[in-house]
Amino acid sequence: MVKKTSMKDIAAHLGVSIAVVSYVMSGKKGRVSSEMEAKINKAAKELGYQPNLIARSLKSGKTSTLGLIVADISNPFFAHIARIIEDTAKQHGYTVIFGSSDESVEKSQDLIDTFLNRQVDGLIIAPPAGTEAQVKMLQKKKMPFVLIDRYFPDIPTDNIRIDNFGAGYAAADCLLKSGRRSIALISYRSGMEHIKERERGYRQALIDHGVAPQDEWQIKASYQRLESEVREGLARLQPGVGVDAILFSTNSLAIEGLKQLNRMGLRIPDDLGVVSFDESDAFDLFYVPITHIRQSLPDMGMEAVGLLLRHIKDKKHKTEEIVVGSDLVSGASCGAVATKMVG
Repeated sequence: MVKKTSMKDIAAHLGVSIAVVSYVMSGKKGRVSSEMEAKINKAAKELGYQPNLIARSLKSGKTSTLGLIVADISNPFFAHIARIIEDTAKQHGYTVIFGSSDESVEKSQDLIDTFLNRQVDGLIIAPPAGTEAQVKMLQKKKMPFVLIDRYFPDIPTDNIRIDNFGAGYAAADCLLKSGRRSIALISYRSGMEHIKERERGYRQALIDHGVAPQDEWQIKASYQRLESEVREGLARLQPGVGVDAILFSTNSLAIEGLKQLNRMGLRIPDDLGVVSFDESDAFDLFYVPITHIRQSLPDMGMEAVGLLLRHIKDKKHKTEEIVVGSDLVSGASCGAVATKMVG
């Protein structure tokens, strides 16, 4: 086993006391001259010194680490948020540890347990459905945490989200204004509030345009059986015949749906109008620019870190709910219904 370099080794190397080295390694400025500080830092680097973070955290009560739990880190939506959170946290001297719940209650609990055992200073969580008990447990433990993108309306918590009702309304409104009338909604089979709010916005837009929402226009898919259930749902909808437009409530649903629509030989927007929630690099490869709801991910990520750090600093702070912006990015996929010539 390779022996780790200690502060004692650095002190012996430079011929100074261990206390002097300790002052520098612990960041206590003003105890030693700047010249000595530079020598100690240089020696530490040359000798390969690594600080004992566990010992340091036991002494300070902090690890300067944050835990982040998202549904799927491979999803561009969560990957972008994670990067913003990581960069913002670093500016404040924190390191972020990531984990994906895969929309599983059990995996979410495992990640929370792991992060708590690692003694992270706080958590940022995009909670799966059915994890209310986990949130209440964190509150009972007085563990600082922030919910991001999703929240539980019956549990007061720090959370960051968009106006999902307004965004769902804007997405459906775009299709309605393009002349579409039989508009389907494909969403996850979930009891989460953000999905329900998007559905409510969609239905209200139809009603305001004089279109009666039909239950058969709403298709639900599970995260675990995404491909097969989207395929089966589209077969029931008979797009291009049964419905003339589809609103996808997440980018992962949209990507899978576009694959299936291509296989069915349907052209967008000629046969079918399409709008999606959230951005995806995959949209850039599609033959038609996809109209989508763009959430302000920089605001969401930076606000989440700022809110969590306020919570860490003041355990008795008042609960904050922050609604960040979103906008509709127009693309050709929401194009007007083609007018057929009669001759």
